[in-house]
Amino acid sequence: MKFSALIAAIILGFGLTAHAAEFKSGSLTIENPWARASMGPIAGAFLVIRNDGGEMDRLVGLSSEAAGDVQIHQTREVNGVMTMRRVDGIDVPPHGEVALKPGGYHIMLMGLKAPLKVGDTLPLTLKFQKAGAVPVTAAVVKPGAVGGTPGGGMMDHQHMMDRPRQ
Repeated sequence: MKFSALIAAIILGFGLTAHAAEFKSGSLTIENPWARASMGPIAGAFLVIRNDGGEMDRLVGLSSEAAGDVQIHQTREVNGVMTMRRVDGIDVPPHGEVALKPGGYHIMLMGLKAPLKVGDTLPLTLKFQKAGAVPVTAAVVKPGAVGGTPGGGMMDHQHMMDRPRQ
């Protein structure tokens, strides 16, 4: 039993490092950008923004040549109902970080020009108030992934709007 747990940990560990990437601009570091393969004209992308500087910065916009529209969204539970809403920006505190992940803040790509397939890469440009435009490349993993590896449970962003939580 212990041996199989060790093998699983090794496999998962390799999956985590296989997609790890960092992109820097000034005091900001964008870590492990990844996106889910698309099952239609919409996909989600995720990453961590770390601010090693002494001043707050703010993510104010996004773009990608792969999609007609790219927005910042936030998933929240309100009165027992999961909702997803567009937000105009995300503050990145000094000496802090913000995780864009399933079930929280995330990137929505709408009007994809071509399907995102597992193994592809996705070009994104993050736009910050102070750091300006920061180009990154996200690894594309399977549709149900909840981390930067091809595993995890399903969170279908195409059907998240005001869906009752089960």
